[in-house]
Amino acid sequence: MRASSFTPKELNDGFVVAINIEAKPGESEEVAAILEGLVEPTMAEPGVKLFLPYRSPTSPSSFFIFELYVDEAGWGAHQETEHFKKAVAELLPRATKRERVPFIPYVAALESAASK
Repeated sequence: MRASSFTPKELNDGFVVAINIEAKPGESEEVAAILEGLVEPTMAEPGVKLFLPYRSPTSPSSFFIFELYVDEAGWGAHQETEHFKKAVAELLPRATKRERVPFIPYVAALESAASK
């Protein structure tokens, strides 16, 4: 995995995808392992700034992934990788929900923060 260091402005510049996953009963540990296995190869992709999977401490079957790409094309390239395709094929049968929501920086917030 490459070492990365970004300024707050760089972290707020890119294409974000927020993902919520709910594991089926009895599948939480498998889902956790699948997500853990995605971190290293995903972070090695040139279009990826961050790939951070989280697990709820109060609902262990609930997962959240924060993905930050250089741009939307980086997200598209990620979805074409073999590690992504393999993980999705293993993950989908184990999940009751997989919701992906893309985001872009809110320009007014960036301009306001820069002027302070």
